[in-house]
Parts: sequence; C-alpha cells; structure tokens
Amino acid sequence: GSIIPISQHHFPLSIKMFVRQAFLNASLRSIGGKRQQLSAVRMLASRLRLSNKTFIRQQSSVSRHNSTAAALVDDYEDDLPLVDPTIGHAAAVKARASKETSHEEAWMVNLGRGNDNEWLTGPRPVEWFTGLEPTKCPGVDAHGKIRSLPLPNLNEVTRKSVKEYFDNSWTLYETLFAGLRGEEGFYRPPPHGLRHPQIFYYGHTPCLYINKLRVAGVLLKAVNPYFESIFEVGVDEMLWDDMHKNDMVWPTVSEVHEYRKDVYNTVVDAIATHPSLDDSNGPVKVNQNHPMWALFMGFEHERIHLETSSVLFRETPYHLVQTPENWPSLHPSALRDTVRSNPVEGVDYPPNRMIPGNKEKVDLGKPPDFPSFGWDNEYGDRTVDVPDFLASEYMVTNGEFYEFVADGGYRKKEYWCDDSWAWRVHRNMKWPFFWQPAGPAGSHEYTLRTIFKLISMPWDWPVDCTYYEAKAFCRWKTAKDGSPTSKPYRVLTEAEHHVIRHRDHSLKAAREDVTADKVMVLGGDAFAEGSTASNLNLSFSSQNPVDFFAPSHTGHRDTTGNAWEWTEDHFNPLKGFEVHHVYDDFSTPCFDGKHSMIVGGSFISTGDEASVFARFHFRPHFLQHAGFRLVASEKDAPATHLFAGNFEGQVAARDADVKSIPQGAENTSSENIYESTNLLNMYLGLHYPLSGTEEGVPAILDHNNAPYHGLNFPQRVANLLVHLEPKKSNGRALDIGCAVGGASFELAKTFEHVDAFDFSESFIEGAKRMQTDHRGVHFRIPVEGDIYEEICAVHDEGVTPEVLRKVEFFTGDACQIGQMARDGQLSTYDGVIMSNLLCRLPDPMQCLDGLPHVVNEGGIAVLVTPFSWLEEFTHRSKWLGGFYDPVSGEPLRSKDQLHSVMEARGFEKIHEEEIPLVIREHQRKYQYIISEATGWRKVE
Repeated sequence: GSIIPISQHHFPLSIKMFVRQAFLNASLRSIGGKRQQLSAVRMLASRLRLSNKTFIRQQSSVSRHNSTAAALVDDYEDDLPLVDPTIGHAAAVKARASKETSHEEAWMVNLGRGNDNEWLTGPRPVEWFTGLEPTKCPGVDAHGKIRSLPLPNLNEVTRKSVKEYFDNSWTLYETLFAGLRGEEGFYRPPPHGLRHPQIFYYGHTPCLYINKLRVAGVLLKAVNPYFESIFEVGVDEMLWDDMHKNDMVWPTVSEVHEYRKDVYNTVVDAIATHPSLDDSNGPVKVNQNHPMWALFMGFEHERIHLETSSVLFRETPYHLVQTPENWPSLHPSALRDTVRSNPVEGVDYPPNRMIPGNKEKVDLGKPPDFPSFGWDNEYGDRTVDVPDFLASEYMVTNGEFYEFVADGGYRKKEYWCDDSWAWRVHRNMKWPFFWQPAGPAGSHEYTLRTIFKLISMPWDWPVDCTYYEAKAFCRWKTAKDGSPTSKPYRVLTEAEHHVIRHRDHSLKAAREDVTADKVMVLGGDAFAEGSTASNLNLSFSSQNPVDFFAPSHTGHRDTTGNAWEWTEDHFNPLKGFEVHHVYDDFSTPCFDGKHSMIVGGSFISTGDEASVFARFHFRPHFLQHAGFRLVASEKDAPATHLFAGNFEGQVAARDADVKSIPQGAENTSSENIYESTNLLNMYLGLHYPLSGTEEGVPAILDHNNAPYHGLNFPQRVANLLVHLEPKKSNGRALDIGCAVGGASFELAKTFEHVDAFDFSESFIEGAKRMQTDHRGVHFRIPVEGDIYEEICAVHDEGVTPEVLRKVEFFTGDACQIGQMARDGQLSTYDGVIMSNLLCRLPDPMQCLDGLPHVVNEGGIAVLVTPFSWLEEFTHRSKWLGGFYDPVSGEPLRSKDQLHSVMEARGFEKIHEEEIPLVIREHQRKYQYIISEATGWRKVE
C-alpha cells in the first residue's frame, strides 16, 4: 500500500528534539568523557532514523535532489560521460534524473530542514562572520586577503594583542568554512569515513574554547551544554577499514552559527575583563600555570583544525566547494596552462640529486620558558646522534611520482608492506588521491585538486601522499635505480630534518634568540620574502614549485613549509614529558606506535604548527598536505620507535598481541584503562581519604559496622615497610606503581628521598599536582547515577612542605625495573613497596626479576597483592599461580610460587599479614579487598 507522506521538515526536527532531550535527561554536567554518551545518542538517532526510513524516501523536493547529487555521481561515475566539474549541481541533478532511481544514505536525514541551503550557496554575506569580517580583521592585506599573524610572544601579552590573535584565528577559520557551497558539504561524511562531517568541526573549535576555559577556571558555566557535549570529542584516524561515519542528527548550520556568535562574545568578554590579563601596569606574562594558557591552547587548537579541515575540503566533491572571497591566493605557478600530460625530467620538474647531510648531535625539545604556546609533546629533551646521510635536494615531485604511477607501482605488491597493500586494495588506489583523472583510463592524464580549485597538474610541486605511498615509492626507486648506499632508500627522520633545516632558524638558534623562530615575528604576508623565505603561515593557499625558494645552508630546499614531510619516527614523548592538566589526552593516546611523525609544516600551517619546535603526527594511511624526501644512509635511520620496526606489517600483529596484554611496555595507547578520569577520581579518593571533610562528604557513608579499618590503605602499606626496619644504607625508598602518591608521601616522612613511578600518565600528573598545589586539586565523588560531589583533595596529617619536596614522581614500567636501573633511571633503595600491582602486570616475573637490582643488602621489599589474576591484564601463561597443575591436577597457588621466586632471587620472607582496603565506587557501593602483604629482606 501507499505510505502517507510526512512534512519534509517535521520528521528530522522531531528526531533532533528527541535526541536533545535524551542528552538533557542524562544530566550532562561533566566536561570530559563523552564517548560512551555520544555513542548511545548516535545509536538512538540511528534507530529512530531507520525506523522511519520510508518517510525519508518520500521526500522528493528539488533541494533534496540537489543535496544528494554528489552521492549519485559517486556511485554512477563509471556510467556517466565526463562533464566539466564547474557545471556542479545542474549537471549532477540532470544525471541523477536520467537514472530514475533513488539514492538515500543515513546522513541525509540532516538535509532540508530549513533555509540553510539557499543561505549557504554562493558568496557568504557579511552576516556569516560571527566575529570580525575579514576586511576588518587583523591580518588582512590591501587586497582583502586574510593571512595568519605571527605567533604571540607570551612574555609580552596585552588584552589588545590577545584580542587581535583571537580575531585572526577565528576569522581565518570562518573564511575557510565560507568555502562550502550549500548545506550538503557540512553533513556529507568524508569519502574514507574516518572523520566527522564538517558540521562537527564547525562547532568543535568554539566548543573547545568554552570547555578548556572552564577547566582552567576562567569560565564558570557552559554556553550550551548540549553543544558542548556533542562537539567535544573528535576522532582519531582509526584503522583504514573502519568506515563508521559517526551518523547522527546534527544541529542545523544556522543553530551552530548562533552558537559560534555566543562563544565569540563570551571569549571576547573574558579577554576584556578577566583579571589575569590585567595589563594596566604593563604586559602580562603567560606560562603553563597561567589560567589563560587555556585560551592560547584554544587558538592553536583552532589553527590545527584550520589545516586538517582544509584537507577535508580538498577531499569534498568539487561541486560542493567554492573559493571564499577573502581567502589567500594560490601560488602564481598554479595559473600555468601549458603543462604537458607526460612530464619530462629537467623540463617539467627538476632532477633531484642526493646531497650530503653531515653527522651531528641534535638536541630535541622546547625550553619550558620559551615565550610561546606549546603542546605537551614539544617539551622535554632528547639528544640524537645523527650519522652521515644523503637526502634529496627536493621533496619528491608530482613529476617524479608520475614515473612510479605510470610504471605500475600501485599494481605491484612487492613495493608495499602487508598493511599498506591491504589499504591500497581496500581503497582501490591507483594514483595519489588528490590527482584527478583528466583523460581515458590508462592515459595517465591528471589534474590536481587544491583546496577549492582543480588546476593543471603542476609537475614541479611536491606530491601529496600517505606514508604508505611514500615507502612504496622508496622501494620502487631502490629496485629501479639502486640506492647510493648499502641500505635502501627511505624517508627522513625527525633528527635528520633538524640537520638540514636552515641554521638561522634551527632549534639551537631559536633557543638563543626567540626571533630565530620565524613565526614569532613574521605573519603570512612576509613569510615568503627574504633570503630564508618559505611557504608557511598561509603566504599562499597552495604549494609551490620545489625549486622556487632558496636552499638551506646544507643545499636542501623546502626544509620548512610547502608540504609536511613524513618521517620514519613513531610519534613519541621526549624525556621529561608531562601532560598538561587542561588537555591531558592531547598526545598520549597517539603514543601507540601507529602514528608517524611529520615535520616542517605546510603552506597552511600557522601559529605553533609553523614553529621550529612543532611535533605533529598522523597515521600512515592518512592524507595531509604532506609529502616526502628520499634519504639513504650506511647506518640505521636515527629514528625513535616505540615498538620494534616501523609500519612494516606490525600493526595487525601488535593488535592481536595487545588483546591479551593491554597494559605494560607494549601498550601506551588510548585503550589504557588507567588513563580514565573516573579511575583517577577513584584513586584520589583512595589515597587521600581526608578529602571531602570540609565539604561534608565522608570517605565512607556512616553506618553500623562501617569498614573504616579499610581506609588509608596506601599509608598503612608505607608504614608497614617502616615498621619492618630495613637496614639503612642510603635512606632512599621506591614506590613502584605509586598511582597518585599517597604512599609516597607517607614514606617521605621517614626516608630521606622517595622515587615513585607509575605507568599511568594521568596518575603521575595527579601526584605531581598534589605535590605542588594540592589545594587546587579537585575531583568528583559519585553519589548516585549522574549526581556527584566535587571535593578538594586533602593530604594526610604530617605531610609538610619538606615532606613533599623529598618525592620525585615520573612515569615508568614496572616490567622494566632492571632496565631502568641499568639506564640510571632508578637508584638502589633501602625500602621498596609495590601495592596491588603484581597481578595487574603483563609480565609479573619480569618485574620480580628486577627487584634484586634496586634493593640494597639488608633492604626490604613489601609486596601487597590480592592475586586477582585476569586475562584482561595478564596472559594466563604469565600468572604466578591460580591454576591447576596440568599433570598432577594439584592447585598451584600464587602465594607459594611467590615464596619460591623471591627466595631464588636472594630474599627471605620476614613478615606476612592480611591488609584490607576499601575503594569507593559511589556513595553506597564500595569494593572491599583483602590483599596479602609480605615483607622480604634482601640477604645476598
């Protein structure tokens, strides 16, 4: 039978309001940790959408045909004649009509809910800009083109300078988004499905300003709690075959536009009135402890998304984009119209000779007092010995890469590792993604897609490709021409990049003179000028010929700007890395061995991205404005790998292994359960039970026979060690798996120095904050459902400033104690404690093997454990006990095995007792655990 039609506007709005009400009913009070809530809401939206799919199919207005034209062209492009892409909607709609078929996808429920499509088609009116319009914004030139300002000097902050940089960041972003033609581009998922649709990023950057300023205490309330939930959490690039598109019913563009107005006004008011920026007595100094560090974090976060969103624009169907009126111009070389189809070396692109890079010691890391904003991964230090190497004068050009394509490089599996070949087959890649076929199949005629334009192929521009494609080219080049060294061609490393970077703007130069970091003094209008000019900070809105700018002192070109360069390095922390509490998961989820570092910046890298200290990354299958340079060396590449090898087939194997070993040396990914905010709150409550006294929130809800004896567990463990009277040699103690430091501070009341480490970055960050400013540490106590109490963390009695100074916290792996001792990270100690950790390690024996290396003769180790073995943490083959002997059938108990292991390592058992502990889950639910505590004296 027929289906009764429903209003085009009524159904999507009904779902939208229903989903919003679901969010509001969930009492979304917290700022972080929305992934599960978002997943639930998206599932709800999906179910509502699917149950009403028949209604959606009845919608047949012209605007709906327009908005789905790109989907039709994508599906039927092989059956359609080639058309001029500039015809856009009209040709696509006509083509669709000729097919006489319907094509609906789940995300299309967001289309046609108002008048946004008309408003968003064509040049944007002035009202589009929720802050300053480009022609009135700092950074605009005489022609009305807006470019980036220099990176602010945080030693010289004024309200005026902050407002100018904010306006520049904000308006640049909105100018980019003026490049979406119609509403479809805001909601259509990217072709790979691994990012949110653009509507998310349109709302994400203002959301982060509000959320981070709230975390820093600058703002006291939300602007729009619903929006600050759905727009908070972005996505990593995930696996290349994870095609989930994050479908949901999103707000309309008009609604997000109104939200952006509110956020802009809120931030402007904070800049104008917040006392921390009071410059009446001169410029203000902003450092990592300043509340407005969060504001500069918002600026640089927005600039990251300016670049990553521009890549999404470049991936968007051509008829859905338009060049914004105030957008910077393409490089003049883009206007050439005499480019031949089959490029010739030396005519269309320059020969790419290999030039030496001499051995050098490179000191990585940004000084903590350098006066610009930096992300957490930039700070710390590492010295890398770079041996002699050869690197190509230029980044590999489109012309060079054409040879690889024309030679069938994409068809020959021998040039690809297992992972990259699977990716290539899955995506059916035959040439770089931004190359657009411009002739019959097999003719190898291409144009190039820039952010907003299709241009004749510039063969002398650097090729944009993934790490996988770069490495395939290296193998092909080695097989075809041979390598100039005994090792095959490869790509650059982070340290080698700093060798060939111009000495006048190197790490060393910037440490000595702030202005040597060019982005500190030059805006986009001036970056492309002078003897060390480069295409950075939006000097142009495209790449340029690789021989356009002068070389560095080593003879290499484009060592900064034009395009990012892929490296052989895993994204990695430097020594001394610490997360910043305002954005504690910016870097750590990507220290997983699956992200390759990129260096040098691209034409659209602005602010901190354009700094000499910048350290960024992407997964090897992911597109960015990035290419590569050929490198060869006699010695191994001086690269930092978090896991053995690089991206050569290791990903699938590592994923299989990590299922049974989710924590330890082989796992620093975002799956680490010890990095969740809820668990951090729980452990703060466990380690500091006096917390909540002032707020009237007891550690245990008072009742008959309340287990108060289970409180102060960390302190009781520390005092047990003291009671056992270890022989005093150097007065030092070690807390292995210190969590948030309660036991460490208790030990420091007796010992002269305490080293304390934990695998969890967030735990160590919490411990350090308790050490430096415990009155500023607040955490949440669950009461019932979504209801919580926020309380201030309070130290135990006797923890004086002198006691606090005696503890040193750092991250470490309990399975690598021996290695840490050999590396000098650990000393030897009179006393060692390890509380409820042994049965949570991937390799308990490796941990116990390390104890003799760190305990002094006559010293004591206190081991406390409930022997709660779970395969979630420890593979069954690594359990000490807790299973039956496969031959005799006798139970093998961990207690007995531990005794044998410790005696074999030179320890005698001197004490044993049961120690209870209580962990609060919420006001009326607690974990009650009885751990076995044993004391072991080292006798030999």
